[in-house]
Amino acid sequence: MATSDDIQGLVAQGRTATEALEIARDVARKLIDAQMERSSPLNLSSISNSFDYPLIVNA
Repeated sequence: MATSDDIQGLVAQGRTATEALEIARDVARKLIDAQMERSSPLNLSSISNSFDYPLIVNA
């Protein structure tokens, strides 16, 4: 499962971490597009080319 502190409403789930991130990327684009259509300001923080993310595995 992938979520975001910066993009409200972003929740994505996949069978693998890679799949969850790919789905999250698509959902993020759609959420950002929807915010832009409503002329809502985007308050996104800057990101670098690489990032760390927690990986939680439920055994």
